Amino acid sequence: MVANQYEVQGDVLIVSLEGALNSTNSAQVEAEIQRRLDQGINQLLFDLSGLGYISSAGLRVVLIAAKRLKQSAGRLVLCGMHDQIREVFEISGFLNILNVTDTRASALERFDEVA
Repeated sequence: MVANQYEVQGDVLIVSLEGALNSTNSAQVEAEIQRRLDQGINQLLFDLSGLGYISSAGLRVVLIAAKRLKQSAGRLVLCGMHDQIREVFEISGFLNILNVTDTRASALERFDEVA
């Protein structure tokens, strides 16, 4: 069972993903993120510290959010990647195009920096 958490801190939506993000649950996660973006959120933090597995469907969720935020002059930051997850992002080439930090605190600081 995956227990994903969505919380707003300041003007940043923090999505804490736990367990696996794959074809079983990616559509649900994507729909919830899109719903929040439709409400005007344009700063998104994916906390991946609880994520043990991500499939191509999960990567797609991240990429779609990144593209949508780029179109709306928003920002996306990812944090807390374990080595396995980091390797998936590295192999896919996503580490080169996404803003990634080690901790949630350092990720939140990125939103305070001038774009």
